[in-house]
Amino acid sequence: MPHQFVTSKQPPPECCRSDSKDQTLKTGYNLSFTARDCVELGGRLFVPDAPRAIVLICAATGVRQQFYWKFAEWLTTKGYGALTFDYRGIGASLDGRSVRESLAKKQDWGQLDMPAALDFLDREFPNLPIHLVGHSAGGQLIGLMPNYDRLDKIVTVGASSGHLYNLASKIRLVAAFLLKVYIPISVKLLGYAPTRWLGWGENLPAGVAMQWSAWCSQPGYVLNALGSDIVLDYFDQIRKPILWLTATDDPIATPENVDDMLRLYQNASVTRHRIDPRAYGLKRIAHIDFFRTRNATLWPMVAEWLSQ
Repeated sequence: MPHQFVTSKQPPPECCRSDSKDQTLKTGYNLSFTARDCVELGGRLFVPDAPRAIVLICAATGVRQQFYWKFAEWLTTKGYGALTFDYRGIGASLDGRSVRESLAKKQDWGQLDMPAALDFLDREFPNLPIHLVGHSAGGQLIGLMPNYDRLDKIVTVGASSGHLYNLASKIRLVAAFLLKVYIPISVKLLGYAPTRWLGWGENLPAGVAMQWSAWCSQPGYVLNALGSDIVLDYFDQIRKPILWLTATDDPIATPENVDDMLRLYQNASVTRHRIDPRAYGLKRIAHIDFFRTRNATLWPMVAEWLSQ
C-alpha cells in the first residue's frame, strides 16, 4: 500500500488562516501549501513506505513540475520520498489566472516558494533528512532560502550564472535576442514574456522575465540584486555538501558560468562533476535532458551521492 498520512496541525501564515484546509495526502497525488506571503503553491508528493529521506525537487526557469515526475517516481524505488512543485506564476501555482496578472519576481522563488516547500516537508517529515535537487534556477536560488540549514545535502543539475557572454557560441546570439530584445519588448507590450512558443519553457510573469534578463546580462547572476532588490541572502553561510552536476554539452552551464555562480557558494563543500554523455552511451544531455527518462542511466549518481 502507498504511504499515507494527514497533514500536521501547524497553523498557516496569519493572513491565510481563515482559508486554510486540512488535506489528506497520498503519494502521487496533488497537494497545495502556502508561502509566507499567503500565495498558494501546487505540488505533488511521492513517498515510499518507510522513506529513508525526502528530496525537494526545485525546477528550472519556466519548467513545470510534471517534467520531474518520472525522476521523483524513480527516487521512491531507492527509498527516497520526493516533492515536486511549481513556482508562483507557473503551472499549478498560477491558480488558473492569466500569467499577465502574476506579480511574481524571480527572487520570490528563492525567498518564498522554495522555503515554503521545505517548511511543508519539515512539518510532515520532522525526523527525516531532507535533501534538495535543484535544476538550473533551483540550484541558483538556494542562497535566498532563510531555512536552508534544514537541508542535509544538495545536488544541483545545470546550475550556473547563465551569463550571456559565457554561453556557448551556438546559442549566444539567440539568447542575446531573447534577453535584451524579446523579453523587454514583450513585457512592455503584453505584460508578460511569451517564451513558450520559442521553446524556452512556460510563459513567464513580467517580474520574473525582467529579473532573469537583467541577472543573465551581467556576471554574478543574483549577485546583481544583492543589496538592492534583495536585502538578505545566505549564500556565504551555506556549508552544506553540494554535488554540482553539469554536462559537457550544456551550452548554458559552461565551466566559466559555473565558476561565476560558485563565487556565491564560496563556503560550501562543493564536488563538481561534468558528465560526458558519450561515456554513458547517450546522444544528448545539454541543459534540460538529465531528467528525461531516456537518460535515466544518469540518475543513480544522485541517489548514490545522497546515500554516502
